[in-house]
Amino acid sequence: QVQLVESGGGLVQPGESLRLSCAASGSIFSIYTMGWYRQAPGKQRELVAGISGGGVPNYTDSVKGRFTISRDNAKNTVALQMNSLKLEDTAVYYCNADIRVIGSHTANYWGQGTQVTVSS
Repeated sequence: QVQLVESGGGLVQPGESLRLSCAASGSIFSIYTMGWYRQAPGKQRELVAGISGGGVPNYTDSVKGRFTISRDNAKNTVALQMNSLKLEDTAVYYCNADIRVIGSHTANYWGQGTQVTVSS
């Protein structure tokens, strides 16, 4: 009943920027924590950035100072601004959120993923 759809991935050179967006749709009562995860080839999926329902962000050390997570509660969206991209940022990026559906309980949802490739 709820879907998360990512957009904004692509191919960029080191030092360039990308902005990822994720839109939640469906019969949403409330969205709590939202976050971005990534999975590189041969690596486990890791949390890149998260943001609480109140807008408090947290980041993994490798992206601090370069990435910024934000949310728009009125639009049910979360974004990840990625600046100064590095080769090691190459991965599939996934949107994740804890969402309470109208008339139901809270559950965790994942987007389908969007590819970010940083290459020279």
